[in-house]
Amino acid sequence: MRGGLFAALLCTALLACSPSCASASETGGAKRSALVVFLAPGPLPSGQSEDNLIEEDLSSIPTLSTAILSATQGTYKTDQLLLDITQGARVSYSAYNPAYPPTLSLVPLSHSDGARVQPWAAVLERAEKAPQLLDPGLLATSISGGAAYADAEGPLSAQTAGTRVASVANGGDIDGPLAVDRSGQIAAESFGPSSTLLARIATLRADHRLVVADLPSGATGYADLRTLAATRPSDELLIAIQRAPDVPGHELLWSAVAGLGPGGHTLTSQTTNQRGMIAAIDIGPTILEYLGLPLPADMRGKPVRLDGAFDGTSLRGLKARLVVIDSRRLPALAWLALTWALLLMLARLPAGRGDDPPGHGPRTRQQTAWAMRVGAIAMLWAPVAVLLPAALEPSRTVEFALIVATCFALGALTDLLMPWPRAPLVPALVAVLALTVDALAGTQLLMRSLLGPSPAFGARFYGIGNELKSGLAVLVFTAVAAALYPAVRSRRTAATMACAGIVLAIVEGSARIGAGVGGVILVSAGTAVATVMLLPGTLNRKRVLIVMAAPVLGLVALAAIDLATAHGSGHFTGSVLDARSPSDIRDIIVRRYSAAWDELKNHLMPVATALALVASFMAVRRRDRVLAPVASDPVWLAAFAGGLTSGVIGALTEDSGPVLLVVAVFALGCVLSYLWGVPTRVRVLSPSSQSTSPAERSHALRQSAAPSG
Repeated sequence: MRGGLFAALLCTALLACSPSCASASETGGAKRSALVVFLAPGPLPSGQSEDNLIEEDLSSIPTLSTAILSATQGTYKTDQLLLDITQGARVSYSAYNPAYPPTLSLVPLSHSDGARVQPWAAVLERAEKAPQLLDPGLLATSISGGAAYADAEGPLSAQTAGTRVASVANGGDIDGPLAVDRSGQIAAESFGPSSTLLARIATLRADHRLVVADLPSGATGYADLRTLAATRPSDELLIAIQRAPDVPGHELLWSAVAGLGPGGHTLTSQTTNQRGMIAAIDIGPTILEYLGLPLPADMRGKPVRLDGAFDGTSLRGLKARLVVIDSRRLPALAWLALTWALLLMLARLPAGRGDDPPGHGPRTRQQTAWAMRVGAIAMLWAPVAVLLPAALEPSRTVEFALIVATCFALGALTDLLMPWPRAPLVPALVAVLALTVDALAGTQLLMRSLLGPSPAFGARFYGIGNELKSGLAVLVFTAVAAALYPAVRSRRTAATMACAGIVLAIVEGSARIGAGVGGVILVSAGTAVATVMLLPGTLNRKRVLIVMAAPVLGLVALAAIDLATAHGSGHFTGSVLDARSPSDIRDIIVRRYSAAWDELKNHLMPVATALALVASFMAVRRRDRVLAPVASDPVWLAAFAGGLTSGVIGALTEDSGPVLLVVAVFALGCVLSYLWGVPTRVRVLSPSSQSTSPAERSHALRQSAAPSG
């Protein structure tokens, strides 16, 4: 008896004296709790936007840290946001059948204080059909005793006949489904007037570690949030989320958290890997980690963490910028194409000298060749040019004009300074260097640019987007050809191409830069094809095996880089290598090809894909004629083969599918336009017809190249 008493006293003393033990006890015990509240603005003052009003109120509370919340993957739907939070994972609507969730409602239980979410059977069936293991209600199920919900809109109305509609789109404004467990039930609910809301929250908090509440809209809700933040127990996690109607444009919402540390900070997570941004699927893991509970493997989100002092102006600018990116991307490319077409038309106008037919004189041919070169190089400068307006965040028209002016100014300057056909070397080097520096420095310019990963869609927040992966491959391969031309097939030439491809694969695949699994696959395949074509001798089984093994070796190298630089939390090791079973791998494949198929059916993509395939077939069949300006030089032939291979493999492995093929073919077409715009005073050199030494041929090229223009 005496020994037992002594042991008890000793354990108590150790717990009191050891910070780590005390922390573990507090974290793992039932003391900690979490409160999630939804807040909507009331009538807006004249000239005030909803987003600015919410952000200003959240950031004005000293204990809160604020971030932009990626609400859904695709068009915003409140019901999908709630389901994504409960399951801690999400997929695109195109992966669901049916695409959109049913309208959720709450039905009070007659035998308890809880409620049932309807139609829960339809929710489970829809999640079961999705090509990913989704577990709606997982968050509340992971917490002993489940979760509770408090509403501030008064008692049940006669019109609903005992049912509360949860969807904003259907006239309700309650977010109770966030508290649902796997069985479709909410452990406790509390409906009543807004005047009693704070008291009812306190009552629910006493018995439940997770409470969800809807605050009144407008000034009353802001006042309640300030009170909750000011009186928040030290062991409570408070999460505030903007409530919004089901209309496009609310894919990014405001959110704030108190309890992770000092207030006045911005938030981030490994899901977004971007300062000031978190995702809806991060809410569940953040709550469970705070409560000291294990994170279920089916939750794909990551806990939220603090990330630097809060800068409201910068964060508001970032949100405003991300919202407009998708609507400006295609029009900006159209402006570039139309400007190039106009330049070609002007170049074909009569020169006004001699009796030459209009458009056929020597001067006109020189002008046309110049327009072909400058326009082509201008297009290749686009990945760099879009970074300038990303930093300035101008209006729509100003951005288009700025991109066009930057591209064509750089195109003309590059053509003037670099002898033909060296010009592709410059935009390729600058693009790879600029994107790498942007990623490592955290300046977020690529994310804000029109060719970035498009975080507003909710599928990708960082790294190099699919639209750039195959385009960069074409840029780098043709840059090698521009640097080595004229060349002969040799081990040194092949090694140069291989080294350039390896560098690009590291850039596109590294978790800290490109974070693209598919980028590594397509670059590895393209590099292998180009390298093998430059080796002396004939194609044999060994070289075919090298080409086939290259993507696999690239993925192995990517895994090593992820483990070394991102500690296993990279885009590759955090998705594919984190798969727990063959079914997980199957789900990843199904999701990718489902998304690729949907992309193929999107708008004009079927026409663009067909044109790209036809152009590729004709170019391969008539490759000697296509590359006549460089006399089918082996390094240029290898570069074009590698670029086309990258586009094809990218279309077969990436979820954007045909987009990568179309981009690769378009980029190759731009390079061809540059080559066919050969200045009239440049002698076309060929390894078979010129001096035997590559150094001598390079010297002859420099001597024969006249200034362009």
